Amino acid sequence: MIQAKHLRKSYGDTTVVDDINLSVEAGELLVLLGGSGSGKTTTLKMLNRLIEPTSGLVQLAGTDTTTIPPHELRRQIGYVFQQSGLFPHMTVRNNIGITPTLLGWPDDRITARVDELMDLVELSSEMGNRFPHELSGGQQQRVGVARALAASPRVMLLDEPFGSLDALTRERLQESFLRIHRALSLTTILVTHDMTEALMMGDRIGVLREGALLQVASPRELLSRPVDGYVEQLMNTPRRHAAVIDALADTPPRETRILDG
Repeated sequence: MIQAKHLRKSYGDTTVVDDINLSVEAGELLVLLGGSGSGKTTTLKMLNRLIEPTSGLVQLAGTDTTTIPPHELRRQIGYVFQQSGLFPHMTVRNNIGITPTLLGWPDDRITARVDELMDLVELSSEMGNRFPHELSGGQQQRVGVARALAASPRVMLLDEPFGSLDALTRERLQESFLRIHRALSLTTILVTHDMTEALMMGDRIGVLREGALLQVASPRELLSRPVDGYVEQLMNTPRRHAAVIDALADTPPRETRILDG
């Protein structure tokens, strides 16, 4: 569905993405995983031409994206920002309906699409007339997802969409998006620095470091056959967390230990 071939981005003498080759199949959810400065967001933005590459090629369903006008390309590729990126002066309904409005859809079609999407992302109809500042962080992200889906894109790009949310809200939204991804057969690329999130959500995971793509593999393969010490270190982090939690769960309460002693 979407491919990157020898993708590179430099600013002067500094290369932030270096010769990345990547292919994401239709219906697949690929996670780009890496620390700050690894090139995740720059790579994501080059896929829909928010940033133009220094060299290399991006193809959407076999078509060179440089042959598609940027505004048309972005109707085919939905983008969800880390902080939702909602227009603060617009209501929820108007935020979701902005792309269909720009496309000149009739009002009744826009209304029906907004209703459909609010139901899909589990937002009640009474929220439609609220403004972004009246919503919780999780609700704002749901609106962001709905807005990105408004023109029925074939591909979805998500840039750390759950990173600023509390743990319970993050888990609910992760589950909600996976349901949407599967229900709509989306092709999705999700950027994160959270190893557990990557393992839980990705069909495959691409690990980046300093602009280079080190390994692309299934979660199971990354855990069992990391290509180098850096990838192994990343994969060991959730293992250590799980081990600590298991140890705590197996430890008797303090009062019981005192009485038993």
